[in-house]
Amino acid sequence: MPEPSGPDGDATPSAWRIALPHSTAAVPIARALVRTALADIDAPADSDTAELLTAELVANAVEHTVGEAPIELVVELLASGCQVEVHDGSPLPPGDLSAPGADDHPDPWQEHGRGLLLIRTLSSACGHRPTAHGKAVWFTLPSRRSS
Repeated sequence: MPEPSGPDGDATPSAWRIALPHSTAAVPIARALVRTALADIDAPADSDTAELLTAELVANAVEHTVGEAPIELVVELLASGCQVEVHDGSPLPPGDLSAPGADDHPDPWQEHGRGLLLIRTLSSACGHRPTAHGKAVWFTLPSRRSS
């Protein structure tokens, strides 16, 4: 079960952290967990986009890291939206997470190569950082605009 945590022992969680299996089963689990976490913390960010981008990060972690060590998913509520991180055991940086350029068009015949483009395009910010046991790849989503 995810471990929610709030500031100063508050009962309202501001972050969720959970270990996922290092297998393709992690992707649907991560999508469901993000949906649940954002609903539980009443996050102002778009949960459909969060699910999609989380699935891309988890799928990349499963595909591009070796070993059986779990992948960790962290969902954090921010004043301006939410941030999602996926931790894996590889110290190697992911592909290009810089802002998409005018020439960023994936080859329609390739089965891969769209995940990081989606993350760069649909998130308000994204990146990666080294951790003690590998790296964390993250994205942030802004609050939904109220209509």
